Amino acid sequence: MVAPSRVPARSAAEARVVTSLLSRHGVLGGLDAVHSWLADAARGRWMETTRIPLDELAGWHRDEDTGYLWHETGRFFSVESVNVELGGGAVSRWCQPIINQPEIGILGILVREFDGVLHFLMQAKQEPGNPGGAVQLSPTVQATRSNYTGVHRGRPIPYLEHFRDPVSRAIVDIRQSEQGAWFYRKRNRNMVVEAGAEVEAAEGFCWLTLGQIAAVLEIPDLVNMDTRTVLACLPGGGAAFARAVPQHPVDGFAGALARSGDPTSPAVHTTDEVLSWITAARTRTELRVASRPLRQLPGWREADGAISHHSGRFFSVVGVQVRAEGREVGDWSQPMIEPAGPGIIAFVLKRIRGVLHVLVHARSEPGYADVVELAPTVQCAPGNYEVLPEEARPRYLDTVLSPAARVRFDTVLSEEGGRFLEARNRYLVVEADVEVADDDPEYRWLTLAQFDDLLRHSFYVNIQARTLVLCLRGLAARQ
Repeated sequence: MVAPSRVPARSAAEARVVTSLLSRHGVLGGLDAVHSWLADAARGRWMETTRIPLDELAGWHRDEDTGYLWHETGRFFSVESVNVELGGGAVSRWCQPIINQPEIGILGILVREFDGVLHFLMQAKQEPGNPGGAVQLSPTVQATRSNYTGVHRGRPIPYLEHFRDPVSRAIVDIRQSEQGAWFYRKRNRNMVVEAGAEVEAAEGFCWLTLGQIAAVLEIPDLVNMDTRTVLACLPGGGAAFARAVPQHPVDGFAGALARSGDPTSPAVHTTDEVLSWITAARTRTELRVASRPLRQLPGWREADGAISHHSGRFFSVVGVQVRAEGREVGDWSQPMIEPAGPGIIAFVLKRIRGVLHVLVHARSEPGYADVVELAPTVQCAPGNYEVLPEEARPRYLDTVLSPAARVRFDTVLSEEGGRFLEARNRYLVVEADVEVADDDPEYRWLTLAQFDDLLRHSFYVNIQARTLVLCLRGLAARQ
């Protein structure tokens, strides 16, 4: 028997997603009601994160031989270290600490229709690393395997049962990577699952349209990283996106954006050519990552209860004590990664034959599962380049910071607050007139429709680029 085509089902899902994306009024009300709910949720939460020395972390131990940090249960995650060799890189060899979390967690969002519009069940949640301890808009379920199997001996996780056996109700169900510079081959199951009418929003949860989420995405530090990665994996819209996006602005940007989402629009490279380019990059890149002891790690020092780079740049491994109300567990300690400063993460856009294209970078990081993933045009912490060779400076960093660039999106967003302490990046989407050779080994122009194709699969688009894809789609709701 021939399996039925999935194309009509995907087209229907795309149309529903686009309708929700363009809806800024939902079952809760308008955007004012969303802000009121978030403010109320913040008043009902309390969390205190205090720095403590690594050797005072309760329940954590240092391996006598390697110096690795691991939890007494043998679960959750460990802090280890690696030696990295990257052939052809401006910096070809270095050592660093890295988080090893082999468990595959669940990042899941429930959806339900209200008055014919998809709504997403979002949670107001704090994480110990959130800037200022802020409440953020988080997925319905955001849990490691250790959490959802009860290793932490905390309260049960609400709505978890909808993601343990989603059967055919899943709109999105795919494994995706996380930060390859700080995690060793970390993957999470990104899920969007349709719920029945019997599912209600519990305290601390709220049904929002995708358009409402896109609107608050422009507010600094409000939408957490896990929400961003899950929503970026939604069917992007296809022809439905192209038809529905308003195209009236005088500068023509919205029309170019709409055409970029249409799979029938002309692209600089076919998707097959893009896939071949990624495969070639993975094949030629010589990346060797080997474990090595964390104690006396070359280039790093242990002082004041933390592990830091001798230059004071890059990041540190620190310890924190956390006390909280409204969490499955109310008191715990853990190590965290603390970056030395904020980063710049940017897409450069260009209209080519009337279609908006995004310039992506084939990037290698030590923690990637498959050597290379597609990254933003620029992904860096500018302060680090004071101690790196000039040739390591990102090619388009000056372009995205230039006054001549047309800024389409600009806000500061924080990264995963469960493992990273106040890690913040400035996310930018800018139009600029740059020239790139068709056979450039590191960069290619992609349309939004091509991102939609790639995001149906694991490990093609990195987590920073997934956030920017969501920001770019959200611009359609702004028009």
